[in-house]
Amino acid sequence: MQIHRRLKTGGYPNSTHLARQFEVHKRTIKRDLDFMKFRLNLPIEYDARRNGFYYAQAVEQFPPFAITEAEIFALLVAHQAISQYHGTPFQKPLETAFRKLSGQLDQESRYSLRGIDELLSFRPLAPEDSDLRNFRVLTAALQQRRAIRFRYKNLGARQPQDRRAHPYHLACIDSHWYLFAFDVDRQAMRTFALSRLSLPRLTAEKFKRPRHFRPDDYLKGSFSVFKGGDDYEVVVDFDGWATDLIRGRRWHPSQEFTELPDGCSRLRLRLSSIEEMEQWVLGWGRHATVVRPRALIERLRQTAAVLLDKYPATPAPV
Repeated sequence: MQIHRRLKTGGYPNSTHLARQFEVHKRTIKRDLDFMKFRLNLPIEYDARRNGFYYAQAVEQFPPFAITEAEIFALLVAHQAISQYHGTPFQKPLETAFRKLSGQLDQESRYSLRGIDELLSFRPLAPEDSDLRNFRVLTAALQQRRAIRFRYKNLGARQPQDRRAHPYHLACIDSHWYLFAFDVDRQAMRTFALSRLSLPRLTAEKFKRPRHFRPDDYLKGSFSVFKGGDDYEVVVDFDGWATDLIRGRRWHPSQEFTELPDGCSRLRLRLSSIEEMEQWVLGWGRHATVVRPRALIERLRQTAAVLLDKYPATPAPV
């Protein structure tokens, strides 16, 4: 593309100048020029008097790149995934980026893209309304390896607190954005939900991210994003109705899914905490039964008791 732009402006670049500009060997530039001329059919000619290459005919745009049906489908999935950010600050930049990508397709590929568009859609549940400015500050901190300061509100807390951290990674989990960072004051890794993070700002402090840090390793043992220090074997039985819904899905890397003779099933996981598991099991209602650990069963019993108090058989008059 850079060679194409140089040729379009009429600068008559030659192999030596282009090789120096892109810091490659002259043979690489010659292979690129041959590819453009003989594979992309661009009208490249050499002017001996000017000692450079030029376009012998007007070229309106760079030829569209070849794309397979599988790649068109993948591009469509990316486009439809943007729907989870409709109404958020991310919608406009994402759609702009997609238009730039799809603009490089030929007419046949664009037609195929429109055709498949009628067959696939995303309907995200309660997408998160993240602040685009905060996101930009955090991504800049990640790229530049700079410490950040921000205000953060813990779950259930009435007031946010000042925090200072070294950001390591941003992750979107269940349509929610999380920052994995080293909390400087607490000298420990922490997970921060972007929806409860405000007023982030870059500092002059630079840091080195540990080479051994891997997001998957960091989340090992978490059902979703919560981390704990325990080791639980979680076993849940599902009736036939729920079995049809959970079958074929990857809930956790450690899962063992077993079909039972009566059409029911059993899911076995290895987790470091059970907070998220409690919410997940409750979401299945009477279709799921926890076999172990006992700590999770007790949490469910306590929650059930609270729910019975909230919803008595004879409700109080409003």
